[in-house]
Amino acid sequence: MGFLDGLWRGRESEFDSGSAATNAIELTKRHSQVSLTKQGAATGHLRINLAWRMRTSDITGSQRESLLRHPFKALKPPEVLGHSQSMVNVDLDLGCLYELQDGAKGVVQPLGGYFGDVNGPPYVKLSGDDRFGSASGETIYVNLDNRDAIKRLLVFAYIYDQTPAFDRTQAVVTLYPSNGPRIEISLDERQPQARSCAVVMIENVKGEIVVRREVKFVYGFQGELDRLYGWGLQWGRGYKTKAER
Repeated sequence: MGFLDGLWRGRESEFDSGSAATNAIELTKRHSQVSLTKQGAATGHLRINLAWRMRTSDITGSQRESLLRHPFKALKPPEVLGHSQSMVNVDLDLGCLYELQDGAKGVVQPLGGYFGDVNGPPYVKLSGDDRFGSASGETIYVNLDNRDAIKRLLVFAYIYDQTPAFDRTQAVVTLYPSNGPRIEISLDERQPQARSCAVVMIENVKGEIVVRREVKFVYGFQGELDRLYGWGLQWGRGYKTKAER
């Protein structure tokens, strides 16, 4: 492994928010489900974070040469590299389709300014809109103290108004329960034309809060995810306000 590769791998620690690397559960196709209830983690605020950066192989030759001459430039925030004119500008957004036990349904997402509410229905709130894939990424909070009111939550990611490039990002969705290890889902399947991805389902199954990996890519937007999972909402073209951008 070269020195430059070592620097890039070192940046991956930013996704961990200081947690030990071993203190994590990775959901995969083979091991796709975990119970928060059985782990004693079905209370408090569940934090769900989306972080991403461009793959190292997408750095141009001139950028590689510059980094070799000045290796500590690799320690700069990834958006500095990810938004050069020679690379695809990717704006990944995090969203959540919700269905409550009383039948209420809707979406929490930056598009349209549907940021939700963590202390009242739907007990889901999006904190900000990160357009640059920085280490902090985008975060959704779920109030599991009101878990009895929640039927199911589908957390998804989508590319807003840019070139589809899921295959050129290293996107990771991480769930941080109030207790116990974090839960990681990598969007590592190569789907170059996909615009949206259903990442994880959080479901109340007879009082047990179950987290299940989905990672299903679609070529459309939220409406296609809705049809795939039978949410039954009405969708129209939405826009971000200047404040959200």
